[in-house]
Amino acid sequence: MPKSKKCLRGREAEQRGQSESKQILNLAVSMGEELLKNGGEIYRVQETVGRVMEAYGVWDYHVFVVTNGIFATIHEQGEDAGSMVRDVPLGDINLEKIAGVNQLSREICQGSLSLAQAYERLEQCRHASPLRDTFLVLACGVESAGFCFLLGGTPFDSLFSFLLGLLLQGFLVAGNKRNVSKFMLNILGSAMVTAGSLALYGMGLNVQSDRIIIGGIIVLMPGVALVTGIRDSFNGDYLSGGIRLMDALLTGICIAVGVGAAVKVFQLLGGGALPI
Repeated sequence: MPKSKKCLRGREAEQRGQSESKQILNLAVSMGEELLKNGGEIYRVQETVGRVMEAYGVWDYHVFVVTNGIFATIHEQGEDAGSMVRDVPLGDINLEKIAGVNQLSREICQGSLSLAQAYERLEQCRHASPLRDTFLVLACGVESAGFCFLLGGTPFDSLFSFLLGLLLQGFLVAGNKRNVSKFMLNILGSAMVTAGSLALYGMGLNVQSDRIIIGGIIVLMPGVALVTGIRDSFNGDYLSGGIRLMDALLTGICIAVGVGAAVKVFQLLGGGALPI
């Protein structure tokens, strides 16, 4: 075979190797991105990215993950070196997608999926059917009623908390579709629930407004962000843990502002102090 043809085939094989390495890097980072934006912990994202690359034969790599970004490099000393930076804004929690990517990672580590099959499965996880808005609204109403009852409310209080929970979740769904700021949604949503509870009290109904308010705003509470921030901090990821905790703190402040503003307006309008 002529020497020129041998060199040409050698370069083609090298290009195929480079292309495959970049595809592996992109797959691993894309899986990490899906975990991160749906509420996955930092250690889980780093471990998943690393295990996926090792499963496809890439051992020379480095991965750095923070709450809103992934930085990864492969083959730093080789000609097929590559790097990738992925911006991941904070989003809503979706444990179903996290579970789907985790299962995909396990199957990749078992060697049961080719690179093309893994990409196809990842797209299925990304485009998994979201919960219907009507189901979310109903579930949040039940959640509000349940917490109101657990915190000392009567069945009568729980009924109104259920209705306010429905109203709040409907407001959140509409706001998210219009890309309204998360902070504004929290302030306005908590104020709306508080105003509704105070209106019931102002009409002379025998209700415990504080129990109804707590049950109604429980949907807004940043429980997952708070727990994830604490876990990241305990794992030594102080920067990411601090970001999560700051997000939870600001969310709590927004809720407090909305509730406090509604109560103050009620008092200025002559409603007096709330019954405890």
